[in-house]
Amino acid sequence: MPTKRSNSLHNRLLHSLPPLERQQVFENSENVDLQIGDILCEYNQIPRHVYFPVTGLISLVVSIDDEAPLELAMIGNEGMVGATKILGVGEAPMRGVVRIKGKAIMMSISAFSELAVQGTQLHSIVKRYLFVLMTQLNRKGGCLHFHEVSGRLADWLLLAHDRSAGYNFRLTQQVLSEILGVQRSAVSIAASALQGLGLIHYSRGDITILNRKGLEAASCSCHAAIMKDQRRFSSPAKAN
Repeated sequence: MPTKRSNSLHNRLLHSLPPLERQQVFENSENVDLQIGDILCEYNQIPRHVYFPVTGLISLVVSIDDEAPLELAMIGNEGMVGATKILGVGEAPMRGVVRIKGKAIMMSISAFSELAVQGTQLHSIVKRYLFVLMTQLNRKGGCLHFHEVSGRLADWLLLAHDRSAGYNFRLTQQVLSEILGVQRSAVSIAASALQGLGLIHYSRGDITILNRKGLEAASCSCHAAIMKDQRRFSSPAKAN
């Protein structure tokens, strides 16, 4: 159930807003708990809310024909769910599903549309974030095609750690297969490889990062590239 918003919650997009605009967002939003498996938006449907995660992780996934869902992007406290509304698009382009539980700042679509008008910092910052999200989507497509599964798993765990600051994650083989776009057997092989190097501990869906530096060395190049893009475009845009 929603709870009254707390100023102690921290989302990087909102934190970069000028104080007045940030306060306007707070006055028109509330805190919600995110539970694993919650659907925050559905493909081709009009969402009722936008979400600014504070803790926890959300996957943007796509389903084609009868194939299993595939993750194309991850959203944590650096971003938001529902950013495409800034483009005047009503329907969600992908499903947004909670992978790691946490908290988010939730705002109605109508309130967001009223606050994120042309010329506001909120409008500019969300547009910049959309570009970062587009680069992440593009890189994920290439990563799925060119990079090995163990490197992609290391990459995802690093991104999850960056956003949640947690070292332990509850991720079933089914969820990991959707994240990595492979069969469950390939998940087991990749996790076992990282565990054999002493980088993670993996048992019955529980993954614990044991060696962050080693995981960085074992990951594919996408983690560093995504973080570089985020640093490059995360600074507040200047008002026109």
